[in-house]
Amino acid sequence: MFRLAHLSDLHIGPLPEPSLRDLLNKRLTGYLNWRRGRSQHHSMAVLDRLLLDVAKAAPDHVAVTGDLINIGLAAEYPAARAVLWRIGEPDRVSFVPGNHDAYMRQTVPEIVLHWRPWFLGDGVDEAEGGYAFPYLRRRGRVALIGLNSGVPTPAFSAAGAVGARQIVALEELLQDLKAEGMARVVMIHHPPFDIGFQKRLNDHDELARALARQGAELVLHGHTHKGTLRPLKGPDGPIPVVGVPSASARADGKDEPAAWNLVTIDGGPGGWRVDVERRAVAQT
Repeated sequence: MFRLAHLSDLHIGPLPEPSLRDLLNKRLTGYLNWRRGRSQHHSMAVLDRLLLDVAKAAPDHVAVTGDLINIGLAAEYPAARAVLWRIGEPDRVSFVPGNHDAYMRQTVPEIVLHWRPWFLGDGVDEAEGGYAFPYLRRRGRVALIGLNSGVPTPAFSAAGAVGARQIVALEELLQDLKAEGMARVVMIHHPPFDIGFQKRLNDHDELARALARQGAELVLHGHTHKGTLRPLKGPDGPIPVVGVPSASARADGKDEPAAWNLVTIDGGPGGWRVDVERRAVAQT
């Protein structure tokens, strides 16, 4: 039995004070949104209680499916690294980027500099650098596959993409891991189905077709700030696609209040069993 904690969309605050130069780009709209309400909606006290609950549950591993930060300010990345360390050491925590993490093209090197240990595949040395996806981590009989859908986008867009290269590599991994009898868990920020033009994964159809051809035991995603379970077509039956609310969301009616998922994977090849328990967080 393997117990996996799933959390997402931490949106860690408070936001560092930006300079005027910082805001002469896409960040301006994000900063205004933060000041107009997001700063009140995302509570670090709520996040603190959620992380304490995760630690108390003592899962075997933790999956964090993106959006650690908000508008890609340089000071946000080391602050989020400290939170990643709190969640767990890099070999116990697997991270994939979201659209807020890769807010602009020039912020992507900050992800590599500060967070790379949490998305290194097995056997890849931290000093090698780079931004390589998909990555693979084997933990017992569970294979954790990280996809990157967090790409820089224009203002007013929160869309994502994985691209043809990642999809081809994912198919090869899924095929090989099935032959090995592994339970395959795919982690991605954007869900592999349409959620509207402004926020969707632009190549969600291509990713869904790849999953339909090769199968997976589970897909975990964030981005929607909702706790959802949606089946996706697979070669041997439906693939559960599971979303989770923001890990820092107040119960203020804007989105679902903060929660995390405790996923239990048991059984064996041809008969893997996946159970998902939604763990709500006390707000006061």
